[in-house]
Amino acid sequence: MIESIVYLLIAFPAGIALGLFYFAGLWMTVQRLPSARRPALLTFGSLFLRLSICVLGFYLVMGGRWDRLISALLGFLLMRRVLVRRWGEAPQPQVK
Repeated sequence: MIESIVYLLIAFPAGIALGLFYFAGLWMTVQRLPSARRPALLTFGSLFLRLSICVLGFYLVMGGRWDRLISALLGFLLMRRVLVRRWGEAPQPQVK
C-alpha cells in the first residue's frame, strides 16, 4: 500500500516535468515560427519530437499501472494550467 502511494507521488512530478517540456517546447516553436524558413517542417518536427518524448515518458512512468498514468496526467495538466496563467491566454476574437 505504501509502495503504491510512493509511486503515485513520483508519477505526479514526472507528469509536471513532461508538461513543462511539452508546453515550453510548444511555446518556443510558436515564437520561432515568424522567422522560420520552413515553418511547416519546424511545426511538424517539433510536434513529433514533443509527442515522442511525452508518450515514452508516460509509458515509462506508467509501468503498466493506470493509476500512475492518471497521476502523471494530472501533473501534466496542472503544468499546462500554470503555464497558461504565466504566459497568458491567446486573445479571443470579438464577435459583433
